[in-house]
Amino acid sequence: MTVATAVDPRPLIGEPVSLDLLNTRWRADGELQDLLTDTGGLAVWLASTGLDDRFAADPATLRHTLTARDALAALVDAPGDPAGAARVDAVLGHGRIRATLTPAGPGEVSEFADLAWGPGWSAARDHLDLLRTAPDRIRACAHEACLLHFFDTSRNGTRRWCSMALCGNRAKASRHYARTRER
Repeated sequence: MTVATAVDPRPLIGEPVSLDLLNTRWRADGELQDLLTDTGGLAVWLASTGLDDRFAADPATLRHTLTARDALAALVDAPGDPAGAARVDAVLGHGRIRATLTPAGPGEVSEFADLAWGPGWSAARDHLDLLRTAPDRIRACAHEACLLHFFDTSRNGTRRWCSMALCGNRAKASRHYARTRER
């Protein structure tokens, strides 16, 4: 299903699929941006995550992907909240993993009653994997105006910013400005 798509305008891409879905909302120059306002933006996100070869960017897929994004946001914004977990669980209810045996060996295949749930379900499933492996490394950017999330892969697990070039530099500049004003 790969088609030519526009360039991904988001400031942070390449995170695990669940966090990448959350990062389809961001701030630019103080204004809230949302990649998933239409099927064109969904096509960009599907291509960016490599899901465009399995899923179509149609209105039903957009609707279900937005449902998954909202569920993941509720879970990440309030870890441990049963309501957020229930919303993600509801998304996960739209798919399943079937074990397979192929000439190459054991495998798994994702199955959906409605293929339009595929991208959202895949993001929710990915989040389970992150929670299973290193839940303490799922982070929101420390900059107060930033909405982005990332998976901290730093050696010592102390990454604070979505990007040192963006938010990290803004924080440093803000601290410098505050120090020079005090003098």
